[in-house]
Amino acid sequence: MSEYQHRARKRFGQNFLHDAGVIHRILRAIFAREGEHMLEIGPGQGALTEGLLSSGAQLDVIELDRDLVPILQHQFGSNPRFRLNQGDALKFDFNQLQAAPRSLRVVGNLPYNISTPLIFHLLSNAALIRDMHFMLQKEVVERMAAVPGGGDWGRLSIMVQYHCRVEHLFNVGPGAFNPPPKVDSAIVRLVPHEVLPHPAKDHHLLERVVREAFNQRRKTLRNTLKNLLPADAIEAAGVDGSLRPEQLDLAAFVRLADKLAEHPNAD
Repeated sequence: MSEYQHRARKRFGQNFLHDAGVIHRILRAIFAREGEHMLEIGPGQGALTEGLLSSGAQLDVIELDRDLVPILQHQFGSNPRFRLNQGDALKFDFNQLQAAPRSLRVVGNLPYNISTPLIFHLLSNAALIRDMHFMLQKEVVERMAAVPGGGDWGRLSIMVQYHCRVEHLFNVGPGAFNPPPKVDSAIVRLVPHEVLPHPAKDHHLLERVVREAFNQRRKTLRNTLKNLLPADAIEAAGVDGSLRPEQLDLAAFVRLADKLAEHPNAD
């Protein structure tokens, strides 16, 4: 049906998933059930949408590209469990979905250019979310799932793991998409913690400490944090100031942020 054809747009970072085997594997990993409230971000041409709806779940989708709206409405609009929200997911108010606490299951093949800010936007609404399954650039998933001590451990790893349990499920090659991207992709599952394992007194201060620390990741903490915390405050937090930031785990960064909360520099 030529009136409903659509070409991927570079400015939206669109790469449409078309490999039936990969689509089935993703849907199996998500395992949507009847009565659940699903949210799909960037449904594109509806590769995952069909399977999510056939589960019996209630499905909201957010699509930025106006040209895709009639295609999606034509395919799925007659289903009473389908609701399309046209707009930018980065600016979307998730409260308007009227989801119960910890009920929203979020799914998305996310454009690489907005994936990190969008995940931080979602994490600010973590109280509404039960879990998230995303297709992302493989190196982004590796950074999210990283452990302390390696080159992938950094701001993204720490701030995502502060809020969520991270599972790198499987990788997806470029051939599964049209047009094929220049990089490998991966599926990640993020499950917000019901109880934070290392709660900070102020998570904005945690973000600040982590950002400062990794601005110059080759330097020691004593040097990278000198504008926030004096050497004795770092030691008082139980942290060795001669270490580099990638050598610290999440709990140590939380202790540094809590020390900053007590310190006059905190404002």
